Amino acid sequence: MTKILIVDDEPQILRALRINLRARGYDVELAPDGANALRAAGAYHPDVVVLDLGLPDMDGVEVIRGLRGWSAAPIIVLSGRTGSEDKVEALDAGADDYVTKPFGVDELLARIRAVTRRHSASPDAQSVVRIGRHSVDVGDHQVRPLTGGGEVRLTPTEWHLLSVLVRNPGKLVSQRQLLQEVWGPQYATETNYLRQYMAQLRRKLEDDAAHPRQLLTEPGMGYRFVPHDEPLP
Repeated sequence: MTKILIVDDEPQILRALRINLRARGYDVELAPDGANALRAAGAYHPDVVVLDLGLPDMDGVEVIRGLRGWSAAPIIVLSGRTGSEDKVEALDAGADDYVTKPFGVDELLARIRAVTRRHSASPDAQSVVRIGRHSVDVGDHQVRPLTGGGEVRLTPTEWHLLSVLVRNPGKLVSQRQLLQEVWGPQYATETNYLRQYMAQLRRKLEDDAAHPRQLLTEPGMGYRFVPHDEPLP
């Protein structure tokens, strides 16, 4: 049974989520603040943490950092903060996803299922993935057409950017993380680099660059690689 720790200072949200999640077969533990959340996580060892940022005793980002010091459990932020800076800070601290209040229970359940699937998969991300009509080997830096088509070549920077996304399948990767990993800390605010290179990757790999299905933009937050619905042949 999947164990979920819910951290929120609003009693009605705690009650509603406990009822809904238990009804769907999840084991649920509740915490009303950051200190109790960290203690509960150490004793309960949750499979997923659902965390509000606006806690009464400490900022939720500090809880994320505290958990990431020893736990790899997926963290879904559930917060009323809608600013992109708050979202980026939470993602950079180690959160796996971000849901803005008010939220739908069905959406949250879908996010929980998604992070659970990703976390239960092999810890080593696949080095060969399908993007559009291409087999992409990020380890060997090779793109092979699955059907008739010309050769596709990616630049070293495009490969580096793509490899970061592929290593985090389904996960929202913040703009700051991508810029720091690909270009270095001094480029942490150069979001125009990301827009340019992501556009190039989509033109080369997606079936329809104007309507991408796998190399997705989360406005104001970052980018996400969504694995193809169909496996490699």
